[in-house]
Amino acid sequence: MFTRFAAVASTAALVAIAPQAQAQSFINVLTGGTSGVYYPLGVALSEIYAEGIGGVRTQVQATKASVENLNLLAQGRGEIAFALGDSVQMAWEGNEEAGFPRPLTELRAIAAIYPNYIQIVADGSAGIETLEDLKGKTLSVGAPASGTELNARAIFAAAGMSYDDLARVEYLPYAESAELIKNRQLQSTLQSSGLGVAFIQDLSATHDITIVAIPEEVVAAIGAPFTPGVIPAGTYAGLDEDIPTAAVGNMLITHEGVDEETAYQMTRLLFENLDRMRSAHGAARGISPETAVEGLPIPLHPGAERYYREIGLIQ
Repeated sequence: MFTRFAAVASTAALVAIAPQAQAQSFINVLTGGTSGVYYPLGVALSEIYAEGIGGVRTQVQATKASVENLNLLAQGRGEIAFALGDSVQMAWEGNEEAGFPRPLTELRAIAAIYPNYIQIVADGSAGIETLEDLKGKTLSVGAPASGTELNARAIFAAAGMSYDDLARVEYLPYAESAELIKNRQLQSTLQSSGLGVAFIQDLSATHDITIVAIPEEVVAAIGAPFTPGVIPAGTYAGLDEDIPTAAVGNMLITHEGVDEETAYQMTRLLFENLDRMRSAHGAARGISPETAVEGLPIPLHPGAERYYREIGLIQ
């Protein structure tokens, strides 16, 4: 009789515990390299979610950014990720050359956020003032098939150039590229990031640099989702004039396996805590609910759509 009672009691305890266990959730925020913009914003977002969503556990994962993030989402190894808009479009289409072996149609959008700017930084002594001047020089273009490297390919093609025009191509992220420039082992790097990115701030504080212009006609030759942009004077030490460049939007992406309530809360808490996001990095000044559904190449997650309907952004 005791055994039967114990078994019933244990079963009752499990039933009582089960709803609480089911209410627990986990959010892995996929970002980028620690010296970029995605990472500090991802840290802020994870803290906001940990505090604002009951029972949730959060984690921030440093990655190679857009392409890796989108593939991880498709594998169910993350709940929300930062990614460039052109990478999202290629992931949806299944562009193998870009690093997507099949169409990632399980991806869903949370929000369009701030723009990335293509920032070509050169050692001041390298004599690199224009895109044409990159010929015969050494250049880092980000990790192979990363969002940054896909941007580099697009810029070169639009300018009538290729990697073959360079003396050497390195496939390195932000921090490593900056260190090689400091050590005179690399002459330039092309990186796609928000304005005021830490690695250029650090490099410009200790080193004479040039930021190479990308003319509007080159941007027009690429077309959507690229648009003309400007790196304002004063963004980095020694930058005394505005520099024209190309911009491409960043997005927060999830996948269809994330439940509607979690996606709703992730969207709501993002926009209700913009001051904290902007404190984490100035690039977040470009995040606004008014532009959150502009230019999305994939469908919204139903949870995000619910939030935008609530605030009257979509009907």
